[in-house]
Amino acid sequence: MSPELTLILTLGLRMAFTAALVVTAAFITERSGPVIGALIATLPFSAGPSYVFLSLDHDSAFIAQGALASLPINAATMFMGLTYVVLAQRWNALVSTGGGVAVWIGLAALMRLVPWTLATGLLANAIAFAICLPLLRRFRHAKMPLITRRWYDIPLRAGLVATLVAIVTTLSGWVGPGVSGTIALFPVVFSSIMLILHPRIGGPATAAVVANSGWGLMGFGLGVAVLQVAALPFGSAIALSLALATCVIWNLGLWWIGRRAITR
Repeated sequence: MSPELTLILTLGLRMAFTAALVVTAAFITERSGPVIGALIATLPFSAGPSYVFLSLDHDSAFIAQGALASLPINAATMFMGLTYVVLAQRWNALVSTGGGVAVWIGLAALMRLVPWTLATGLLANAIAFAICLPLLRRFRHAKMPLITRRWYDIPLRAGLVATLVAIVTTLSGWVGPGVSGTIALFPVVFSSIMLILHPRIGGPATAAVVANSGWGLMGFGLGVAVLQVAALPFGSAIALSLALATCVIWNLGLWWIGRRAITR
């Protein structure tokens, strides 16, 4: 088999695997309500596979540098969510999602100009959550109507995430860890939720899913920080496992706290 064909087949398998993972997560999100849906949506279903595939092509130093670039981008995702939630109360899916994505791109471009450290990346996240979480609180509760699936749902979700994986894995060798870490955190899951759910269940109900994601994104940011710290001393495989465990344990803790609050 020629090297070119091997590369194409490998890239196709990576895209198909990640797309299947994200589509499954989206199905669960639609059936679980805004709170559980938000916890599922903030697990690393998109960034996780991107980093796994990057680790197959690059060493642990590349992964550590990529994670350092990804950490402040999580703060940009928080502001993207806030922008969408506010716009979705009055505007359609295209305007609301486009506004959120524009904010993310603008902030991500500005963040590329800053020489980030672990401390400043964590500080950027802390500032973002301190601003956004109080503003999102009043949008967290909305009735979730029955969802009717449309023919383009799966192709749209699969296409979005597969394209992201293809871009990250193909360009990583040329653009370096900083840009790779930035692209890897493009909010594919959030964007697909916004574009698909908004026309069907309305802006406020979709916004409730996004508004409930704030605390989950905090755990995701901690997972990225763990990846950055652990990659060099322990290697990429262990670091990625620890980062995933951090996100899962954090979200399970949020779920448990929510359950206890309901039963009281």
